[in-house]
Amino acid sequence: MSSRLPLDGLTVVAIEQAVAAPFCSSRLADAGARVIKVERPEGDFARGYDDVAPGGQSSYFVWLNRGKESAVVDLATDAGKKELRALVAQADVLIQNLKPGALERLGFGVEDLCREYPRLIACSISGYGETGPLASRKAYDLLIQAESGLSSITGGPEAAARVGISIVDIATGATAHAAILEALIARGITGQGADIRVSMFDVMADWLAVPLLHQEGGRAPKRVGLAHPSIAPYGVFMTRQAKPILISIQSDREWLKFCTVFLREPGAAKDPRFSTNVARARNRAETDALVAGVFAELNEDEAVARLTEADVAFASVNDMAALSTHPHLRRISVETPAGPVAFPAPAAIVRGQERRYGPVPALRAPTGGSR
Repeated sequence: MSSRLPLDGLTVVAIEQAVAAPFCSSRLADAGARVIKVERPEGDFARGYDDVAPGGQSSYFVWLNRGKESAVVDLATDAGKKELRALVAQADVLIQNLKPGALERLGFGVEDLCREYPRLIACSISGYGETGPLASRKAYDLLIQAESGLSSITGGPEAAARVGISIVDIATGATAHAAILEALIARGITGQGADIRVSMFDVMADWLAVPLLHQEGGRAPKRVGLAHPSIAPYGVFMTRQAKPILISIQSDREWLKFCTVFLREPGAAKDPRFSTNVARARNRAETDALVAGVFAELNEDEAVARLTEADVAFASVNDMAALSTHPHLRRISVETPAGPVAFPAPAAIVRGQERRYGPVPALRAPTGGSR
């Protein structure tokens, strides 16, 4: 088993706060990079988002800043600018999510840095990019959920809703992470760095391609709660004891088996109202009523047995308490200034390569040393 991680020896300087950039840099730290987190004297404001983690710490900060070093740098001072210059000079990767133009006004224009350090991979994260009518507007996760239209297709028919996690920030951090890894591969071939720009709005617009194409195709997407806007049956049905079970029928072949085994109405598979997914979605109320009628006759064990026999994809409708004790939940434990904290493990498993997860830094931790 190799003890060397894929990014061992790589230095990342992260002028970051909140969620999107820290998500990206935390994954680089997990992979072995030395990540130096540059914080203002009062610290990343995510340190104060909540106090639910042990010792009154922020859950966001504990989750997203494992394995990093904290460097408190006052960029309003000449000494702070000199310190940042020294950090950037040793960096392989620079990540920053200050307001567009802020770093340049401090004397650290990204284009200039990339010319000065041609092997540097710089990644700038912003709300709306650096040009265009909204480039100067402040942007946070929920604001982009609203501006992009994501909230208009989230929730039930009665009202738009927020996605229950910081989906825009996380998606943006993951996009930046992938772009940086691509740039590292390219640098290994060409020796040249990269100047990467990622905006939260662009990330969400990309992810919203399907509902946008529905809109432009004359089928405006609707909020359907725990159902799928274009696949049926795909939603929640109640057993005899009102236990909610979410099912998903992805193909007409699955529908045929579902009708035969679960509904015990094989003729429904040939009924013109239900024979294809397009027909089922068009006749969703009738489709759902047919399925709901059978669910209502079964208890939970009977419904699960039939669904299993029919090889149907289904899930329990769980809450966070259920996730906390879920048999599939993998956890890692990281050290923090207030002691160890356990939370869900990163999803990727690389066999034969043990991952080490470094501690969460206190605000004034030193920047020297190595991982």
